[in-house]
Formats: sequence, structure tokens, C-alpha cells
Amino acid sequence: MSEGHILTVNAGSSSVKFAIFTASDSPRRILSGQVERIGNPDAQLVAKRAGKAEEDRQPIQAQTHQKAAESIAGYIHQSLGPNAIAAIGHRVVHGGIALLDHQLITPDLVAELRRAQPLDMTHLPREIALIEAFGNSFPGRPQIACFDTAFHRDMPRVARLLPIPRQFTDAGLRRFGFHGLSYTYLMDRLTTLAGPEAAGGRVILAHLGSGASMAAVHGGKPVDTTMGFTPTSGLVMGTRPGDLDAGLVVYLMKDQKLSPDKMDEFLSARCGLLGISQTSADMRDLLNARAADPRAAEAVELFCYQAKKQLCSLAAALGGLDTIVFAGGIGEHAPEVRAGICDGLDFLGVKLDTSRNSRGCDVISADQSRVAIRIIPTDEEIVIVRIVRSILRRAGPPEA
Repeated sequence: MSEGHILTVNAGSSSVKFAIFTASDSPRRILSGQVERIGNPDAQLVAKRAGKAEEDRQPIQAQTHQKAAESIAGYIHQSLGPNAIAAIGHRVVHGGIALLDHQLITPDLVAELRRAQPLDMTHLPREIALIEAFGNSFPGRPQIACFDTAFHRDMPRVARLLPIPRQFTDAGLRRFGFHGLSYTYLMDRLTTLAGPEAAGGRVILAHLGSGASMAAVHGGKPVDTTMGFTPTSGLVMGTRPGDLDAGLVVYLMKDQKLSPDKMDEFLSARCGLLGISQTSADMRDLLNARAADPRAAEAVELFCYQAKKQLCSLAAALGGLDTIVFAGGIGEHAPEVRAGICDGLDFLGVKLDTSRNSRGCDVISADQSRVAIRIIPTDEEIVIVRIVRSILRRAGPPEA
């Protein structure tokens, strides 16, 4: 690919994370940042160069994700120059029914993402806005869509099937799975840390954050995952409920007279830890408040309880368990949650070392534990960079 740097873009509900890497064979991160509190008057851009302790904080106008992208582009132009970026990689959570492979962004791909928006109104509208905004700010630079669903594409058919009339299955409706960029990194890192034999065993990856899911992997291949058709399913999350009785959804729509759009907003923004606690979707807040607030305590307890159940179901799909990997903001930084999930799993050979867990060691399983328990900080951005480089190498140089 051409000289320059690779920009990675990862959108949240009220933030946009970005990073800049060298485009060399061994990509090196030179800058990381994010726009925080999009839609609020106190929005700011925070950036930090590699090797420097201090952060650069700038108040900005970022009423929308498009405005956030324009601020990021302006910062890059000012800091690195107008020709610093050679290519842009976007994390795209849901590619819909048709898009299951990482690929170059074209007008046809954007049109397909627009058609897929009803599947993921939480993420896709923002991601499309960012693709278009960065395309305008860096004209002529190739942009790559890196799909979270790609990792799970080849799950066994039985794990992909939804128990609905076959006509819908034949039309492409299936369990997709998400957090695939994180899982790709975790498997690569597990191979490095523990060796190919351990990575080829029966592994459960737990990406636990505001969005949370688990994946079962055996022989390096995906076997099953907790999220399904959309990212609202599976584990309890910050504002999403995870698995719900479909009849409850129908009941609430009738009882509360909710339209499909209102129901989507309810499931995406008002449930999960926030709904149970009525105070916060942030696990850090709930852990700090649980001694004095029974609602916060219940939210933490339910998160751990449901995660434990889902972990056991994935162990059944694997036919046993050799390794658990915790990642994500909660998985990496909340020893109380890791302990709550592992508690009572002795029958699976899972035994946590309390001291190692509290200190956040790389390996937190007890010496006598049959199952290795690890903490691996995830890095979706480096996976995006590798995907961008791979796709552009295959595409070859642009035509003159």
C-alpha cells in the first residue's frame, strides 16, 4: 500500500475512538484518542501520542457523530499534515444478512449497510455517518469495513440456526455473533502466550464491557457464541437486556403501546444494568454503590449469574473446557465480577486464585485448577490495521 498511516475508527453510542498506526509490516501505534460525550455541550477530543505521558484535551462542538469525525480529521490534519492518512479501517458491528466478509467500502456496500440498518439501529446509523464523514475529510483514501460478524461466519450450522419458519432461514436470517475483532485478537494473543496447543483446545472467550458476549472456540474455530441475530441478545449488558422471553417483548409492546422503533430504543437503551439498578449502566458505579444500594447489588449479581449460566452452556457445546479468557473493560478491570462468574464452577475444573485475581495477574487460575483462567487486554484496533493491510495488498495499487 502507499506511504502514510492507517487510521482506525470505532464508534460507541456517545464516543468515537480512533488510533493511527504506521503502515509498515509491523504496524506501530503512534497516536490514540477519542471524542467523548457526543451530543453534549461539554464534548471534547482527547488524544495521546505514543511515548508521551500527557494527553491533549480540546473542547469541541460534536453534536453528532459526523461532527465528531470532522473534529478528528481536523486534529489529524493539524497534527500530522493533510496527507498523513493512507487508508481508514472502520469497525462495523453488523453487516446484515449479505455482508459477512471484511471488504473495501464502495457505494454499493454503503447502500447495503443502509438496507441493514433495522437489524442494528444502535450502531449502523452512526457507523454509516462516520464512513461518509471520513470519506469527505480524506478524499481518495480507501476505506475498509471490518465486520464483527466475520469471526463467527463459519460456526456449525446448528449454532447458526434460529428456531423460526424455514422460509426466513432460507432468506438469510441466522445467528450472527459479534465482538469478532476482539475475539480474533484474543485467539492470536492466546497462541502467543500459551502456545498453539492451548489455543487449539476448548476455549471460552469472555468480552465483558458495556456490550458483553462470550464465544466458544475449539481447534481455533468458532463453535458458538452468546449473541445471536442482533447485539441485544445473550448476556446482560450496560443498557441491553441480553436474552429475553419473546413473549415478554410482545406483552410490553401491547401493555406500554410501544411501536417497533420505541421497543428497539427500550431494549437498546433502557434495560440491562441501567434498568435493574435505575442509577447507572457502568459496572464501576454499581460495584462502588452495591454495599449501600440493593438495586446496584442486584444488578451486579444478575450480571454474574447470567454470565455463569451462559459460560456453562458454551462449555457443554465444547464438550468440556480448557481455558477461559477475560477481556473488555469489565473483564480486564473488575476482579469482583470475574470472581462472581467463576464461583461455584469447581465441577468444570474452574478454580480461581483469589490473590492473583485481585492483583489482575495475566493468569488468575489456582495452581490446582484444571482450567486455565487468563486476563488478556484486547486490541481491536491492531486487528483492523492487519485487515486493512491484507485487503489493500490483495487489491494491488490503484489504477492511474
